[in-house]
Amino acid sequence: MSDIDQDIQELRARLKEGSIRNAYKGIVSYMARLRSALAEQHGPRQVSGMYQGYLDITHFAFFPEPLKERDLKLTVLFNFETFTFEVWLTARNREVGKRYWGLLRESGYNQHPLLEPAVGNVAIVKAILSDDFSLADEARLTEQLTQGLLVFEREIVASLSAVDAR
Repeated sequence: MSDIDQDIQELRARLKEGSIRNAYKGIVSYMARLRSALAEQHGPRQVSGMYQGYLDITHFAFFPEPLKERDLKLTVLFNFETFTFEVWLTARNREVGKRYWGLLRESGYNQHPLLEPAVGNVAIVKAILSDDFSLADEARLTEQLTQGLLVFEREIVASLSAVDAR
């Protein structure tokens, strides 16, 4: 039996237990509700559709106007590898991403990790919004994530405004 066939058999057995399926559904459903809450709270700002992922990340994009003007966006995600809610500053394309990565690096930006442009990496800056959470208190988690997102947005916009005259 090939490695992939063994992995599929293991996945099948684990899914029969039920807890993995329930946890995954809970996280993905919560991300959909978080996306809806942000869309309701920030009317003129656009929120993209949600990408469910392959048990790697589940995410959606958030387009604050000062970032959208620069072809940038915030990607709000759940990272299944690290089990964290995160926000990434991302760009419309690699060229834009490299430009802003360079501007932030040259400015000495150090509030959050800068991620060097590379194949497969779309993030310019990333921040963890929560690494210790409970879906049982969804209102508290949503407040924590939305407040963290807005603080990150303000910090990024201020840093970009200082290095990118628009």
